[in-house]
Amino acid sequence: MTSIITNTSAMTALQTLKSINSNLASAQNEISTGKTISTAKDNAAIWSITKVMESDVSGIDAIKTALDLGGSSVSVAREATESVVTDLKSMQSLVVQAQAENVDRATLQTQIDNLKATIANYVSSAQFNGLNFLNDSSEDPVNVLAALNRDSSGTVTTSTISINRMSLSYEAPSSATAPANSPAGTEDFQELLDGIIVDDGSGNALDSDTLQYALEFVNKALSYATNVASYYGAKESQISSQSQFMGKLSDAMTTGIGTLVDADMEEASARLTALQTQQQLGIQALSIANQTPQNILALFR
Repeated sequence: MTSIITNTSAMTALQTLKSINSNLASAQNEISTGKTISTAKDNAAIWSITKVMESDVSGIDAIKTALDLGGSSVSVAREATESVVTDLKSMQSLVVQAQAENVDRATLQTQIDNLKATIANYVSSAQFNGLNFLNDSSEDPVNVLAALNRDSSGTVTTSTISINRMSLSYEAPSSATAPANSPAGTEDFQELLDGIIVDDGSGNALDSDTLQYALEFVNKALSYATNVASYYGAKESQISSQSQFMGKLSDAMTTGIGTLVDADMEEASARLTALQTQQQLGIQALSIANQTPQNILALFR
Protein backbone atom coordinates (compact mmCIF):
# COMPACT_ATOMS: atom_id res chain seq x y z
CA MET A 1 0.00 0.00 0.00
CA THR A 2 1.20 3.45 -0.88
CA SER A 3 0.23 6.33 1.40
CA ILE A 4 0.61 10.05 0.75
CA ILE A 5 0.38 10.73 4.50
CA THR A 6 2.93 8.30 5.87
CA ASN A 7 6.06 7.86 3.75
CA THR A 8 7.85 4.98 5.44
CA SER A 9 10.63 4.89 2.85
CA ALA A 10 11.41 8.56 3.39
CA MET A 11 11.43 8.10 7.17
CA THR A 12 13.88 5.19 6.89
CA ALA A 13 16.11 7.08 4.46
CA LEU A 14 16.10 10.14 6.72
CA GLN A 15 17.12 8.15 9.80
CA THR A 16 19.87 6.46 7.83
CA LEU A 17 21.14 9.83 6.57
CA LYS A 18 21.12 11.26 10.10
CA SER A 19 23.19 8.31 11.33
CA ILE A 20 25.64 8.75 8.47
CA ASN A 21 25.94 12.50 9.14
CA SER A 22 26.57 11.81 12.84
CA ASN A 23 29.34 9.32 12.02
CA LEU A 24 30.74 11.73 9.46
CA ALA A 25 30.89 14.53 12.05
CA SER A 26 32.66 12.15 14.45
CA ALA A 27 35.23 11.20 11.79
CA GLN A 28 35.83 14.85 10.91
CA ASN A 29 36.31 15.64 14.62
CA GLU A 30 38.88 12.83 14.93
CA ILE A 31 40.82 14.19 11.98
CA SER A 32 40.72 17.80 13.20
CA THR A 33 41.66 17.00 16.84
CA GLY A 34 43.80 13.93 16.22
CA LYS A 35 41.95 12.11 19.00
CA THR A 36 39.25 9.48 19.13
CA ILE A 37 38.37 10.61 22.67
CA SER A 38 38.64 14.35 23.14
CA THR A 39 35.86 14.94 25.68
CA ALA A 40 34.18 13.00 28.48
CA LYS A 41 31.15 12.59 26.21
CA ASP A 42 33.17 10.38 23.84
CA ASN A 43 34.09 7.82 26.51
CA ALA A 44 33.81 8.93 30.13
CA ALA A 45 35.88 6.07 31.63
CA ILE A 46 38.85 6.36 29.24
CA TRP A 47 38.75 10.15 29.35
CA SER A 48 38.93 10.05 33.18
CA ILE A 49 41.86 7.63 33.13
CA THR A 50 43.84 9.72 30.65
CA LYS A 51 43.27 12.93 32.62
CA VAL A 52 44.71 11.31 35.74
CA MET A 53 47.66 10.05 33.73
CA GLU A 54 48.18 13.47 32.18
CA SER A 55 48.31 15.04 35.65
CA ASP A 56 50.89 12.43 36.65
CA VAL A 57 52.98 13.25 33.58
CA SER A 58 52.89 16.94 34.54
CA GLY A 59 54.02 16.01 38.05
CA ILE A 60 56.80 13.79 36.73
CA ASP A 61 58.04 16.58 34.45
CA ALA A 62 58.12 18.93 37.46
CA ILE A 63 60.09 16.35 39.45
CA LYS A 64 62.54 15.92 36.58
CA THR A 65 63.11 19.67 36.67
CA ALA A 66 63.75 19.46 40.42
CA LEU A 67 66.18 16.58 39.85
CA ASP A 68 68.06 18.54 37.20
CA LEU A 69 68.28 21.53 39.55
CA GLY A 70 69.50 19.36 42.42
CA GLY A 71 71.93 17.56 40.14
CA SER A 72 73.42 20.88 39.03
CA SER A 73 73.93 21.95 42.66
CA VAL A 74 75.64 18.66 43.48
CA SER A 75 77.75 18.88 40.31
CA VAL A 76 79.05 22.28 41.37
CA ALA A 77 79.96 20.88 44.80
CA ARG A 78 81.76 17.94 43.20
CA GLU A 79 83.69 20.11 40.75
CA ALA A 80 84.78 22.45 43.55
CA THR A 81 85.83 19.56 45.77
CA GLU A 82 87.84 17.97 42.98
CA SER A 83 89.66 21.30 42.58
CA VAL A 84 90.29 21.29 46.34
CA VAL A 85 91.75 17.78 46.04
CA THR A 86 94.06 18.93 43.24
CA ASP A 87 95.38 21.83 45.34
CA LEU A 88 95.79 19.61 48.39
CA LYS A 89 97.96 17.28 46.30
CA SER A 90 100.12 20.26 45.37
CA MET A 91 100.19 21.25 49.05
CA GLN A 92 101.21 17.70 49.97
CA SER A 93 104.14 17.91 47.57
CA LEU A 94 105.27 21.19 49.17
CA VAL A 95 105.06 19.70 52.68
CA VAL A 96 107.12 16.71 51.54
CA GLN A 97 109.74 19.09 50.15
CA ALA A 98 109.81 20.85 53.51
CA GLN A 99 110.98 17.62 55.16
CA ALA A 100 114.43 18.18 53.67
CA GLU A 101 116.89 20.25 55.70
CA ASN A 102 118.36 22.57 53.07
CA VAL A 103 115.15 24.19 51.75
CA ASP A 104 113.52 27.59 51.99
CA ARG A 105 110.58 26.69 54.17
CA ALA A 106 109.36 30.30 54.34
CA THR A 107 108.82 30.29 50.57
CA LEU A 108 107.19 26.88 50.76
CA GLN A 109 104.87 28.19 53.47
CA THR A 110 103.92 31.14 51.28
CA GLN A 111 102.98 28.75 48.50
CA ILE A 112 100.99 26.63 50.94
CA ASP A 113 99.14 29.70 52.24
CA ASN A 114 98.32 30.74 48.67
CA LEU A 115 96.86 27.30 48.02
CA LYS A 116 94.79 27.58 51.21
CA ALA A 117 93.41 30.93 50.02
CA THR A 118 92.58 29.39 46.65
CA ILE A 119 90.74 26.54 48.37
CA ALA A 120 88.74 29.09 50.37
CA ASN A 121 87.74 30.76 47.08
CA TYR A 122 86.68 27.43 45.58
CA VAL A 123 84.48 26.65 48.56
CA SER A 124 82.85 30.07 48.90
CA SER A 125 81.93 30.21 45.19
CA ALA A 126 80.65 26.61 44.92
CA GLN A 127 76.97 27.60 44.91
CA PHE A 128 74.16 27.03 42.44
CA ASN A 129 70.98 29.05 42.77
CA GLY A 130 72.05 30.04 46.28
CA LEU A 131 72.71 26.49 47.52
CA ASN A 132 76.27 25.73 48.65
CA PHE A 133 76.87 22.25 50.05
CA LEU A 134 80.48 23.03 51.03
CA ASN A 135 80.10 26.35 52.83
CA ASP A 136 77.00 25.94 54.99
CA SER A 137 77.04 25.45 58.74
CA SER A 138 73.63 23.75 58.70
CA GLU A 139 73.67 20.05 59.45
CA ASP A 140 70.26 19.43 57.88
CA PRO A 141 70.45 17.45 54.62
CA VAL A 142 68.99 18.78 51.39
CA ASN A 143 66.12 16.68 50.07
CA VAL A 144 65.73 16.62 46.29
CA LEU A 145 62.37 15.51 44.86
CA ALA A 146 62.98 12.20 43.11
CA ALA A 147 59.70 10.42 42.28
CA LEU A 148 55.91 10.70 42.16
CA ASN A 149 54.04 7.65 43.46
CA ARG A 150 50.32 6.84 43.06
CA ASP A 151 48.91 3.76 44.82
CA SER A 152 45.86 1.71 43.88
CA SER A 153 43.59 3.92 45.98
CA GLY A 154 44.69 7.02 44.10
CA THR A 155 46.78 8.47 46.93
CA VAL A 156 49.74 10.44 45.59
CA THR A 157 53.05 10.71 47.48
CA THR A 158 56.56 11.86 46.61
CA SER A 159 59.97 10.46 47.49
CA THR A 160 63.27 12.28 47.77
CA ILE A 161 67.03 11.82 47.54
CA SER A 162 68.76 13.08 50.70
CA ILE A 163 72.08 14.89 50.23
CA ASN A 164 74.30 15.78 53.20
CA ARG A 165 76.11 19.08 53.54
CA MET A 166 79.84 18.40 53.97
CA SER A 167 81.69 21.54 54.93
CA LEU A 168 85.05 22.42 53.40
CA SER A 169 84.90 26.04 54.54
CA TYR A 170 88.19 27.68 55.45
CA GLU A 171 89.28 31.07 56.75
CA ALA A 172 92.95 31.85 57.29
CA PRO A 173 93.71 32.49 60.99
CA SER A 174 95.18 35.84 62.01
CA SER A 175 98.32 34.09 63.27
CA ALA A 176 99.68 30.68 62.36
CA THR A 177 100.93 28.24 64.98
CA ALA A 178 102.82 25.13 64.03
CA PRO A 179 101.03 21.94 65.08
CA ALA A 180 102.34 20.41 68.28
CA ASN A 181 100.38 17.19 67.90
CA SER A 182 99.22 14.81 65.19
CA PRO A 183 95.75 15.27 63.66
CA ALA A 184 94.45 12.06 65.22
CA GLY A 185 90.72 12.45 65.84
CA THR A 186 90.53 15.77 63.99
CA GLU A 187 87.64 15.87 61.51
CA ASP A 188 87.16 19.62 61.06
CA PHE A 189 88.51 20.74 57.70
CA GLN A 190 89.42 24.18 59.07
CA GLU A 191 91.61 22.60 61.77
CA LEU A 192 93.22 20.25 59.25
CA LEU A 193 94.28 23.12 56.99
CA ASP A 194 95.41 25.20 59.97
CA GLY A 195 97.78 22.38 60.89
CA ILE A 196 99.60 22.44 57.55
CA ILE A 197 102.52 24.68 58.57
CA VAL A 198 106.18 24.17 57.68
CA ASP A 199 107.32 27.64 58.80
CA ASP A 200 105.67 29.65 61.57
CA GLY A 201 107.38 32.92 60.63
CA SER A 202 109.42 33.07 63.82
CA GLY A 203 112.71 32.51 62.02
CA ASN A 204 113.31 29.35 64.02
CA ALA A 205 113.42 26.05 62.17
CA LEU A 206 110.65 23.60 63.06
CA ASP A 207 111.75 20.25 64.40
CA SER A 208 111.27 17.05 62.42
CA ASP A 209 108.30 15.92 64.55
CA THR A 210 106.42 19.16 63.91
CA LEU A 211 107.11 18.90 60.18
CA GLN A 212 105.87 15.31 60.30
CA TYR A 213 102.66 16.53 61.94
CA ALA A 214 102.19 18.97 59.05
CA LEU A 215 102.49 16.07 56.63
CA GLU A 216 99.92 14.09 58.61
CA PHE A 217 97.54 17.07 58.57
CA VAL A 218 97.76 17.51 54.80
CA ASN A 219 97.33 13.78 54.19
CA LYS A 220 94.25 13.68 56.39
CA ALA A 221 92.83 16.82 54.73
CA LEU A 222 93.44 15.20 51.35
CA SER A 223 91.72 11.99 52.45
CA TYR A 224 88.75 13.96 53.82
CA ALA A 225 88.36 16.07 50.66
CA THR A 226 88.67 12.96 48.48
CA ASN A 227 85.86 11.29 50.43
CA VAL A 228 83.70 14.41 50.02
CA ALA A 229 84.33 14.46 46.26
CA SER A 230 83.48 10.75 46.02
CA TYR A 231 80.28 11.29 48.01
CA TYR A 232 79.04 14.08 45.78
CA GLY A 233 80.11 12.18 42.68
CA ALA A 234 78.02 9.20 43.76
CA LYS A 235 75.04 11.46 44.57
CA GLU A 236 75.34 13.20 41.21
CA SER A 237 75.32 9.83 39.46
CA GLN A 238 72.27 8.73 41.49
CA ILE A 239 70.38 11.93 40.61
CA SER A 240 71.35 11.64 36.94
CA SER A 241 70.12 8.04 36.77
CA GLN A 242 66.85 8.98 38.49
CA SER A 243 66.37 11.93 36.14
CA GLN A 244 66.87 9.69 33.10
CA PHE A 245 64.38 7.18 34.50
CA MET A 246 61.78 9.88 35.16
CA GLY A 247 62.22 11.11 31.60
CA LYS A 248 61.66 7.60 30.24
CA LEU A 249 58.68 7.14 32.56
CA SER A 250 57.13 10.39 31.29
CA ASP A 251 57.64 9.26 27.68
CA ALA A 252 56.12 5.83 28.40
CA MET A 253 53.06 7.33 30.10
CA THR A 254 52.61 9.83 27.27
CA THR A 255 52.76 6.96 24.79
CA GLY A 256 50.17 5.05 26.84
CA ILE A 257 47.84 8.05 26.86
CA GLY A 258 48.23 8.34 23.10
CA THR A 259 47.38 4.67 22.66
CA LEU A 260 44.10 5.24 24.50
CA VAL A 261 42.91 8.47 22.90
CA ASP A 262 44.89 9.23 19.74
CA ALA A 263 43.16 8.69 16.41
CA ASP A 264 44.48 6.27 13.80
CA MET A 265 44.74 8.81 11.01
CA GLU A 266 44.91 6.22 8.21
CA GLU A 267 41.76 4.53 9.51
CA ALA A 268 40.01 7.88 10.06
CA SER A 269 40.84 8.99 6.53
CA ALA A 270 39.48 5.78 5.01
CA ARG A 271 36.35 5.97 7.16
CA LEU A 272 35.79 9.62 6.17
CA THR A 273 35.92 8.75 2.48
CA ALA A 274 33.48 5.87 2.97
CA LEU A 275 31.09 8.02 5.00
CA GLN A 276 31.18 10.78 2.42
CA THR A 277 30.16 8.21 -0.21
CA GLN A 278 27.41 6.87 2.09
CA GLN A 279 26.20 10.43 2.66
CA GLN A 280 25.83 11.02 -1.07
CA LEU A 281 23.94 7.74 -1.47
CA GLY A 282 21.76 8.56 1.55
CA ILE A 283 20.82 11.92 0.07
CA GLN A 284 19.96 10.24 -3.21
CA ALA A 285 17.90 7.55 -1.41
CA LEU A 286 15.98 10.22 0.51
CA SER A 287 15.33 12.12 -2.68
CA ILE A 288 13.94 8.98 -4.33
CA ALA A 289 11.76 8.26 -1.28
CA ASN A 290 10.38 11.80 -1.30
CA GLN A 291 9.37 11.44 -4.97
CA THR A 292 7.29 8.31 -4.33
CA PRO A 293 4.02 10.16 -3.40
CA GLN A 294 4.27 12.18 -6.61
CA ASN A 295 4.11 8.94 -8.62
CA ILE A 296 0.54 8.44 -7.33
CA LEU A 297 -0.54 11.41 -9.48
CA ALA A 298 -0.15 9.17 -12.52
CA LEU A 299 -3.02 7.08 -11.25
CA PHE A 300 -5.40 10.02 -11.57
CA ARG A 301 -4.58 11.04 -15.11
